[in-house]
Amino acid sequence: MRLLPWTGAGGKPCYLSTDDPHSPLSRLADDIEALHLADAAGVLEGARAVLDDPGAGEHAVRFALARAVESLGDTLRVAVSRGECA
Repeated sequence: MRLLPWTGAGGKPCYLSTDDPHSPLSRLADDIEALHLADAAGVLEGARAVLDDPGAGEHAVRFALARAVESLGDTLRVAVSRGECA
């Protein structure tokens, strides 16, 4: 069973049961995982820029934190799916 990089109704996890890593759904999941990881790099860069800016206001800091939390959740889901995190 593979944990997919998206959730179902009510935020419940979605799983894929297949022995074919090249099935259309497996490839879609791979592509979305790659997007999540690339997005995480951009979010990290943006959050660092906000934290390095002494003039950043509360709105900028809250936005950066919200995006960082979202990105961290996506990244952890990828790690769990790949068996790299429990």
